[in-house]
Amino acid sequence: MRLSLFHLLLLSLLAAGCGSQSEKSLVVYSPHGKELLEDFARRFEAAHPGVKVDWFDMGAQDVLDRVRSEKANPQGDIWWGAPAPTFMQAAREGLLQAYRPSWAAAVDSAFHDPQDHWYGTWITPEIIMFNRDKLTRATAPQDWDEVLSEKWRDQIVLRDPLASGTMRAIFFTMIYRAYRETGSTAAGFDWLRRLDANTKSYAANPALLYLALARGGAAFTLWNHPDVPLQANTYGYPFDYVVPRSGVPLVPEGLAIIAGAKHPELARQFYEFITSPESFLHAARAYWRIPARKDLDFSQFPAETDPAQFPALPMNWQLFADSSEAWIQYWDANLRNRGKH
Repeated sequence: MRLSLFHLLLLSLLAAGCGSQSEKSLVVYSPHGKELLEDFARRFEAAHPGVKVDWFDMGAQDVLDRVRSEKANPQGDIWWGAPAPTFMQAAREGLLQAYRPSWAAAVDSAFHDPQDHWYGTWITPEIIMFNRDKLTRATAPQDWDEVLSEKWRDQIVLRDPLASGTMRAIFFTMIYRAYRETGSTAAGFDWLRRLDANTKSYAANPALLYLALARGGAAFTLWNHPDVPLQANTYGYPFDYVVPRSGVPLVPEGLAIIAGAKHPELARQFYEFITSPESFLHAARAYWRIPARKDLDFSQFPAETDPAQFPALPMNWQLFADSSEAWIQYWDANLRNRGKH
């Protein structure tokens, strides 16, 4: 059957209209960085034709604040990444939708919410990250307390702790080291005061942190391990790291569906996709991520993601969830930019 030009145009318009209606969008909030988010968005879209993933890269605390502000009208579907205590706060405030993933039994009970509001995906070690044009693994600080030495005055750049889950975890750990024995925060805040005295600047986002360190404006920072090889291999930044002698915060990174998500079924599909054995293996090989799942074939994983090389410092994640906001506000009001005075 031959069709007139009018009919062909009409069919084209109808087809275009059907296409826009069938396309689905999934909105992801995450602090995991554009490299990883772009990659996994493309992989999910390839496995789910017609689906568009819109991701928003922001600090862990920024995600929590955004989900809070959108509670009456949620714009995000899924929240991927942040220290577990941040998810504990969100669950307590009714911001998360319960979902029990197919692999739930493969995760330690400490790494998920008892009511399934969030599950741990990766375990992130916090380390001392340095510019290898200025320091070596032998000359860089070897432990947390060594960063307080006066020889490091104005040699440290830090990510702004107010927006960063990574920095909040490090600050909490430094306070908790003495708090668990004395019940007092005094020694921990004094440690942060001395750290502030050596800190040259606080970076507003991770990209500015990497630039400040790469340009040699500071010699080192306190940050997470996966970003060291990622930034060095992707952008050629002269970064290396030291695992502090006394141990490191091993931070469980959470995953959750946002309460009232507009695309809950798509969110569940994405949840399962990014936590499949294949995705965990890809994340370990490409982004040095340590999985929280225990049922994987770890013989295929790179040695750099073996958690045994990162001895864990004692942590109390519930205390973190209950206290870190008040503690970080106290630091901001009383210690920030005052250590040199």
